[in-house]
Amino acid sequence: MSHSTRPADYRAALTTPGARGPVVASLLGRLPIAMVGLSLLLYVQNRTGSIATASLVSAGSLIGVAIGSAAQSRIMDRAGPSRPLLVTASLFAVFVALTIVAVERHAATFSLVVLGFAVGLTEPMVGSASRAMWTRLVPPGPTRDAALVYEAISLEVFFIAGPAVSGLLIRLPWPGAGVVVGAACLVIGAVWFALTATIRQSRPERTGRKSTLLGPLAHPGMRTVAIAAMGFGAVIGFVEVAIPAAAIRAGDPGAGGLLLGLLSISSVAFGVVYGLRPWPRPIELRMPVLLGGFAVMVGLLAIPTSMLWLALVTLVAGLLVTPQATTHSAVLEVVAPPETATEAFGWVITSVTVGIALGQLTSGQLVKYVGLWSSYVAATLMGLAFAAVVYARRKTVTRYSDATEREPALAV
Repeated sequence: MSHSTRPADYRAALTTPGARGPVVASLLGRLPIAMVGLSLLLYVQNRTGSIATASLVSAGSLIGVAIGSAAQSRIMDRAGPSRPLLVTASLFAVFVALTIVAVERHAATFSLVVLGFAVGLTEPMVGSASRAMWTRLVPPGPTRDAALVYEAISLEVFFIAGPAVSGLLIRLPWPGAGVVVGAACLVIGAVWFALTATIRQSRPERTGRKSTLLGPLAHPGMRTVAIAAMGFGAVIGFVEVAIPAAAIRAGDPGAGGLLLGLLSISSVAFGVVYGLRPWPRPIELRMPVLLGGFAVMVGLLAIPTSMLWLALVTLVAGLLVTPQATTHSAVLEVVAPPETATEAFGWVITSVTVGIALGQLTSGQLVKYVGLWSSYVAATLMGLAFAAVVYARRKTVTRYSDATEREPALAV
């Protein structure tokens, strides 16, 4: 996917026979990907009056997502996507309902954390299944490349837009509205996606390769993608805490969600343009260059001026969000075994989720005890550190081959 992607390629991908139903369903199913966790945090904080309790519940949910995305994706590679999605959607709905009841009844913190973990663990991985669909629906070439770029763009937009929507819904009379809306979209979208003819007819790819405990992570290049995705998530995590905090201190709490929305606007706009001529051209250099550039742009937010400055810099920083997502997707096509398409992308989601959790946790402490500026500076330093590691590992971005399986790995 090192070549450019033309608008006609996007059109061809989205009008591929059998694609329309899953595409529309996956949009609904992926919308709340980063919304449920934050809505749960805001809901618990409102009902308990404790940010510490809310943070623990949110952390439990993020840990659940991190584990569940990889586990569910591996199961879908082996059994097909329909049945796993239907099962997880059902369990997810039950655990969300139990969590709401527990919060309203002021259950013990431990119970809330366990339920939060269960909610994250069973969150249906529609994004992983949707991306893997294209590898079976469209042959290699410009059309498949465009489809994967579309998947990356839409997923990253939802990663950023979700918190913005959560910030708006928390203003409603009942603080749990964001949790219910997000969960409903996810369940309906997942079930709809799983029941489309294209997905029901999808069968796992069988090869003679021996499965390993590490799965696609057995390839060093796959681990490099995971590191890059974690660094990206960490910078996003810092931003998702610091920007709303800045809005609150400016006396306009609602502006936080709107500012985060600016990331999505510039991300989509520039993401399509970037796809026409990706840069740097060598694919192994894109991840460290884009991550480092994004980290530096976020650092500019530390300059204390006005909310207008914050909005402008946020808009500019958003330019490098989607290019990173499309690059991660492009590298996956090179380093991941074809039969692990779902799990490979699941590991990217896991890495981004872990990074976001790391960024949010660190940012929250810095904002509270040091100041807003320190959160932006820390985001820059952490992003540059991850970029340096990815640059040092750039030579691992090589095409997967059977030789990889001769590397030490634990067979299952």
